[in-house]
Amino acid sequence: MFTHNIKAVLCDIGGVLYVGDTPIEGAIDAIKRIKERYPIRFLTNTTQKTGVEVVKKLQELGFEIQQEEVITALDMTKMFLENQKSTAEFLLTDNAVMFFESLKKYPKNYVVVGDAQHNFSYENLNQAFRTLLKGAKLIAVANNRYFQDHDNELSMDAGCFVSALEYASGQRAEVLGKPSKEFYELACQSLGLSSNECVMIGDDIEGDVHGAQKAGLQAVLVKTGKFNEADLQKGIIPDQVLESIAKL
Repeated sequence: MFTHNIKAVLCDIGGVLYVGDTPIEGAIDAIKRIKERYPIRFLTNTTQKTGVEVVKKLQELGFEIQQEEVITALDMTKMFLENQKSTAEFLLTDNAVMFFESLKKYPKNYVVVGDAQHNFSYENLNQAFRTLLKGAKLIAVANNRYFQDHDNELSMDAGCFVSALEYASGQRAEVLGKPSKEFYELACQSLGLSSNECVMIGDDIEGDVHGAQKAGLQAVLVKTGKFNEADLQKGIIPDQVLESIAKL
């Protein structure tokens, strides 16, 4: 049960609202009901799509979601680099790299790693490694171990490749997306609320639930998307566990 008065909702996207190209049963209506009572922000660690593309897909699936309601890990990363007056060696998809085009005027002080898909070649990983050896700092847009892919099977996520670069370079990556405390605090601040006034809904017991709780939020784990029953044996205690967001 929740221990504080909830004034707003934060919600993961992939695995909570939809899987592949199919909405979770009852999710569209659930979001409508939530928005009748609470302001909401949708948080995603996806680095394959920009915020505009995320919103477009959600709207095509039938969700009534607006651009200002979505915060992506790519947004957080671009904001960070702009504040540092820096660009980076990017291990991302070609489309995601284009999102950072405006930063080309700055020096390359970072290596940024997200879900690069086919760009995770040995050549590209080795180039990132060499850039780190020259003094660049390692940034993980997201550090998830795996995600539920379009075929409903789990696939390796960016965290696996972040760990490889950490091991090779001896550096520890700074994580800008979930589960970083700063990411959750930014989302709460965008609603004008403190962390203990918000609840996070997600399918990832580490990134969504544990990350949110460490940032001072309460957290709901849904048994959809990447959820596995073994997650409940990891010593992380969600504030609530539900079969899906439709049961919220």
